Amino acid sequence: MTGNTRTRSDVKREAIIQAATQAFQEFGVNGTSMDKLAELANVSKRTVYNHFATKEELVMHLVTQQWQRAILNVNTKYDPSIALDTQLKDLILQDIEFMVSESHLDLARVAIGHFFYEPEKLKDEVAQLKAQETAMHRWLKDAKADGKLTFDELDRVVNEIDSLVKGQCFWPQLFKIEESLSDKDKRKIASNTVALILSRYQVSDIHR
Repeated sequence: MTGNTRTRSDVKREAIIQAATQAFQEFGVNGTSMDKLAELANVSKRTVYNHFATKEELVMHLVTQQWQRAILNVNTKYDPSIALDTQLKDLILQDIEFMVSESHLDLARVAIGHFFYEPEKLKDEVAQLKAQETAMHRWLKDAKADGKLTFDELDRVVNEIDSLVKGQCFWPQLFKIEESLSDKDKRKIASNTVALILSRYQVSDIHR
C-alpha cells in the first residue's frame, strides 16, 4: 500500500465533484438537484450529503479547488539578475492565462450567478481565498527587500495589479462583452500593466 492509494470514499467524492462541475455548467446550481448529482456521480443521494451538506458547499469547493491549483501552478520567484519588468510581465501573463481560461470563466459564471442575490455568502469565502499568499505577494516582497520597489501596503499593490488585469481579462470575457483575447492582446495588457505598476513603485536609480 502506498500513501497515494485512494479510498472508496475518495473515489466517490471525486465523482461527485466531477458531476457537479458538469451539471452546474449545464443546468445551473438552482437547476441541479442533489438527486441529479447522485445520478450523474453514480452514488446514493445520502453519499452526496455525506460529502457536501449543501450545493453552496459544492460551489465553493470547486472555486477553492481551482484557485488553489492556480496558486500552485505559479512558482515564479524573484531573481535579482533578471530585469524587473521581464519578471513582473511573466507573473502577470500567468495570471492572465488563468483568468481567461474557459474552465475558470465557466466556474466563475456559476458562482456569481448563484450568489448574485446573496453576496454575503460569497464574501467570506472570497476573503479567505484572497488572504492566501500567492507568487505575486512573494515576488513583490522580495523585490522590495532587494531595494527595487517601494510601497507601504503589499495587499494594495496586489489588488491594483488584480484590478488592472481583471478589468481587461476577466469581466469583459465573463459577461461575453468582448471576444477571447489573442496572445498578442495578453502580452500587450501585461506590458501596459507592468509599465503602470513600475512607474509608481519602482525605485529610481538616483535613490539607490
